[in-house]
Amino acid sequence: MSATTSLASSSEPNAVRQNNGPSISNSQQAPQQATNNPPPPTPPQLPPRLTQAPTFIQRAPKLNLPCGDLLANRKDYINICVPLYDASINGDWEAASLILTERKELVRYSITENRETALHIAASAHNIKFVEALVGLMEKEDLELQNKSGNTALCLAAAAGNTRMAEIMVNKNKSLLTIPGSNEMMPLYMAALFGNRGTVEYLYDNSNKMADDGWNQQNRGWVVLKCIEADLFDITLKILKDRPELAQAEGVLGVLARKPYAFNDKEPHLIWRFINSILGVHVKEKETEAMQLLKIIWKNIMLMPKVEIDKLLRGPIDPPIKDEKGNVITKDGKRTYSSRVLFVAAEMGNTKFVVELIRQYPDLIWKVNDNNQSIFHIAVSCRHESIYNLLYEIGSMKDMITVLRDPKGNNLLHLVGKRAEKTRLEDVSGVTFQMQRELIWFEEVEAMIPPSYRERKNAAGQTPRELFTESHKDLVSKGEDWMKGTANQCMVVAALIATIVFGVAFSIPGGYNQNSGFPMFVRKEIFIAFVISDAISLIFSAASILMFLSILTSRYAEQDFLESLPQKLMIGLATLFLSIMTMMIAFSFSFFVLYHNKLIWVPIVICVVAAVPVILYAKLQYPLLVDVYRSIYSSRYIFKPKKRMLYNLNPKF
Repeated sequence: MSATTSLASSSEPNAVRQNNGPSISNSQQAPQQATNNPPPPTPPQLPPRLTQAPTFIQRAPKLNLPCGDLLANRKDYINICVPLYDASINGDWEAASLILTERKELVRYSITENRETALHIAASAHNIKFVEALVGLMEKEDLELQNKSGNTALCLAAAAGNTRMAEIMVNKNKSLLTIPGSNEMMPLYMAALFGNRGTVEYLYDNSNKMADDGWNQQNRGWVVLKCIEADLFDITLKILKDRPELAQAEGVLGVLARKPYAFNDKEPHLIWRFINSILGVHVKEKETEAMQLLKIIWKNIMLMPKVEIDKLLRGPIDPPIKDEKGNVITKDGKRTYSSRVLFVAAEMGNTKFVVELIRQYPDLIWKVNDNNQSIFHIAVSCRHESIYNLLYEIGSMKDMITVLRDPKGNNLLHLVGKRAEKTRLEDVSGVTFQMQRELIWFEEVEAMIPPSYRERKNAAGQTPRELFTESHKDLVSKGEDWMKGTANQCMVVAALIATIVFGVAFSIPGGYNQNSGFPMFVRKEIFIAFVISDAISLIFSAASILMFLSILTSRYAEQDFLESLPQKLMIGLATLFLSIMTMMIAFSFSFFVLYHNKLIWVPIVICVVAAVPVILYAKLQYPLLVDVYRSIYSSRYIFKPKKRMLYNLNPKF
């Protein structure tokens, strides 16, 4: 029986790779020669600088495995191991105590083929009371037993995130904190690997600031890296306060670069913002923990030599790509680096990260990647306007950046001519408005680059406009289908409303006076309100029909998606909403006309219920109306921000 809860091997590199030692050390274990022969010569000592190197290969340590006698005897396995396993995984201490009372030594025996004890199983199953009782029967040394993977029970508890269980074991034997598990992973690292905040915090507080035996600079850096990956920024700040040198650990900047959400400030509630705007109070934004962490890390990195800084920012070299013949494919004879920290942040839209790095190291703004592209080229390709807007803060120097071309001859305008990734357009409702956003981007970048570059052709012989038209053919076609489908459905509703309110105008409540021909309630104010609301509903529904009809008859050229079609859709939806609202108002007024003397509660109830479809329509269509309004009137304001970000002491996004 193998426990399903044993921790699998990790892909992380080992702090010290534990393999068989070099052959030179094996001679030390040679059997003693006969007494009449001279003893073998003592092997030479290895140089200290070699033995102290982090990559030095050492002999794998022998695992501290529990006794496996029960596994050798099938009768003992069935009568003892299986019942004890069931009791451990189910937390049934009463059943387990019946077995352990007779033979207390079984707490240090393997009960699975993976050489796990009852404590290993219980630790994986989150049975706290069971573990507490079981630990009470064990000696300190029994807690140090490992399974075949090399994990102690504490390692499994740390991976499971059971803080209370870890406390029980550490209180019994604190040396468990320094016993590594599988792949030389420390319990603290395992807890961080699985993002178990409470367990990480407890284990670090009891780890003597990672200064005990078993810790080195490399596995300390791994803990920091995993804490950042798990968004445990407060714990990471605590670690860096105790050990500032870990701020220069390799990979930490790259992880932060991929977390733009961690740098977003939490805005105060709408009510507080309204009150502060009235009182003229400026509330200083509190830095996020991620930003505090970035400042500490970047400050320490900036103290390093320039060569080391460039190496950290460049990231690891890409793994070799081989062709069918096994030859390594290179780019112009050079290996590539696709994990450049600054460019990863630009690709992710991590504006605050980029700004913080550039403010402390201004020369970064001129860096280019393997394709001769700046961070602004990446921002345009990924449609991150906040990073692109930094161009407005560097003055005329931007002309030296915008003219850069990649190996395929594409300049900045060619890049915006390519269709944006689908994920970047998901925040825009409707294909029509996605096309509109693309057109706005193209016009913005077109105005940014020098005029002579607007008609430059790339290696494929395409100008930016030709590339834009070709790349967006599918989006134009889908936008046309979306607009026509929406217009058709809305026009049917508008026509139905127009038919209803037109008929009501001649079949008024109370009928007509047979002698004068005037309506019976013509002198009542509520009747006049009914007539006016009915007429307004008819007018708005007719206007809505005309707007949707004009959408159906549009030519659907590229430029029509910029203003014409979105404006028509917004007017059509707005007039349709007003026609529905005034129709329900007229419907409610008709009951007030008929029941104004007696049973007044009837029209009141009907009036309340009549508001439901109006509210429902407003709720369902509100997101679309807001997106339409923003696309028409607010999209152009995403560029040329009023507030500076790059060289402002308190950048606000």
